[in-house]
Amino acid sequence: MADARQTPFQGLVDMFAEMSRMREHITHADAPVDARSHVTEWVPLVDILAEGVDIVIRCELAGVTRDEIFLSLTHGQLVISGTRRGGPEEEADVSYYVRERRYGPFRRTLGLSEEIHADRVSASFADGLLEIRLVGCARASEHEQIEISGVSAEPVRVGVANADG
Repeated sequence: MADARQTPFQGLVDMFAEMSRMREHITHADAPVDARSHVTEWVPLVDILAEGVDIVIRCELAGVTRDEIFLSLTHGQLVISGTRRGGPEEEADVSYYVRERRYGPFRRTLGLSEEIHADRVSASFADGLLEIRLVGCARASEHEQIEISGVSAEPVRVGVANADG
């Protein structure tokens, strides 16, 4: 049986928002490549995993230097932001056949538990991979059952009173 773990990333990936973003991107596929919007903005990819009792976040930042990365934690929100330099606008006399990589500013926000504070977070960066470790944050979950009071076979009826009473 899989080890049930409590994760500070409840609601991290909003599947419907991501599907909506992808639909927008496909719907507006004829937009110019240089058009930047919330749909075409560069968002770094992450892997989130449990390693022992730690949560590990690996963020792919190829072509970004350590000095261009800003990492902050505020009210349970881990923000990874920065800039990838060297985009096509900085290259003279270049014609692209395929252009899939994004340049410029980026920002990725991950919702964590309010219980996580900066003293439990460490980060390292090597070979284009940012690794963030949340020490001791992958605990086995302990669920407590909550009893529901009241027994009734009758359905609850909700009515709307008219103006006459």
